[in-house]
Amino acid sequence: MKINPVDVLKEHSLKHTKQRVRVLEEIALDTVAISQPELEKKLGKEIDRVTLYRILNIYEDKGILHRIMDMNGTANYAICSTACTADHHHDEHVHFNCTNCSRIYCLDVKVPKMTMPEGFKAATINTTAYGICEKCSLQVKEN
Repeated sequence: MKINPVDVLKEHSLKHTKQRVRVLEEIALDTVAISQPELEKKLGKEIDRVTLYRILNIYEDKGILHRIMDMNGTANYAICSTACTADHHHDEHVHFNCTNCSRIYCLDVKVPKMTMPEGFKAATINTTAYGICEKCSLQVKEN
């Protein structure tokens, strides 16, 4: 997704520090979600672990990013594609976790409407499908 990190930060009333801009730039580079450990590797010594953790939490709280847990329980992050707010994430789409390459994709497939039992109020609903992604499927066909 093509974004301008400085504009995103201004839109959410956040200071545009070098570290905040770098995190958004890195996450926006790919079409798949990225984990915190992978971000740490890519950013190297630019941003320490605690600062990265705080930035990711702020971005999630502000509705800039959404978190997807992978099949190993690791948090992965993707840029919100809709008008999410601090109160409610509207990125209620299906995620796909490839069991071969471990990448997580945000699919343009809406989560079906669900009726909650009386007394329950869902803030966010997320659905993850597991299987083989398109890239891995093509590699299997080639071999």
